[in-house]
Formats: sequence, structure tokens, C-alpha cells
Amino acid sequence: MAKAKTTSSIPDELKEKLASLDTALTQIETVFQPLLKTNQSELYETISAMEKAKLELAGAYSINSLFWVYLNICGVNPKEHGIKQELERIKSYMDRAKNIQDKAKAPKVDKSASKRFVKSALWKAAQKQTDKPSTEDNSPASSSQDQDAPSTSTADTSFSEESRTTEPPAKKRRKR
Repeated sequence: MAKAKTTSSIPDELKEKLASLDTALTQIETVFQPLLKTNQSELYETISAMEKAKLELAGAYSINSLFWVYLNICGVNPKEHGIKQELERIKSYMDRAKNIQDKAKAPKVDKSASKRFVKSALWKAAQKQTDKPSTEDNSPASSSQDQDAPSTSTADTSFSEESRTTEPPAKKRRKR
């Protein structure tokens, strides 16, 4: 009889919200049940460091979120409580973990390949300069442009005669 009296004094719209809260808490229990049944030490041995961090962050965020809900139910404003700063701190760590994971997935630069590309491009540029015939006219239009433009004659280039051969430069081997 006492139970019927207490439920009848609760407004219907609040009953609906309490029912949805109850179903949400039941869903949380079912989601966490497999995790709670496993041995934590065995679980930590099988997962990577990033997965461990994600698991710990998810657990901390879940617990703090439930505490936020509890404070709301008790009539305390959680925005004025320290739980808000704690949730923001955990979110920042989650963002850092995500950034670390994204950096690990990002493509890597192959330094040796890039050096080969640059060396080949420089060699081809030197070859083009030596293959061009010397175009030195005495026309007034070209002489005024030549004075303003940097010199491209073969005497001014910093490439040696060895780099102007028809073969690309040989790799120098490092001594180990």
C-alpha cells in the first residue's frame, strides 16, 4: 500500500523520465557487464598501450558522467560542481589520445627516397643547363634583360664538370 501511495504522488511526465533513466542505466550495465566479468590483469596483458589508455579514459568518463547524472537527480547543479572540470580534463586527454593515434596512422616521409628525388632533380637541372646552347645576342632588348636577370652561363654555375656527365652522380657509401 505504501508503494502505491508514493508512485501516485509522482507526476506522469516525471515518471516517463525516470523510466527512461532506468532503461539507460540498464543498458549501461549490460554494456559494462563483459568488461566487469573479465580479469583486468589478463586484459591488460593482451591489449596495446593505446588501447589501455582508451579503456581507462572511457571508464573515467563513464563514471564521471554517471556522477553528473546523480548530482542532477539530487538537485545539485553539476555546472557549479568540480565534476565539470573533471569531465573537461578527461575530454582533453581523449583528444590527445586521438591525436596520437591519428599521427601514428599518418603517412611517413621516406627520407632516403626524398633525397634521391632531390639529387635527381638537381642532376637533371644541371644537364639542361649544359645541353642549352649559349644564347648571347648583342641585341639591345636581350642585353637589357640580361643585366637585370641573374646569370645562367655555365661559368657561373656551382656544378663541377663531374656533375655534368651523362650519368647521375654515384651514391657515396658510408663507412660503418
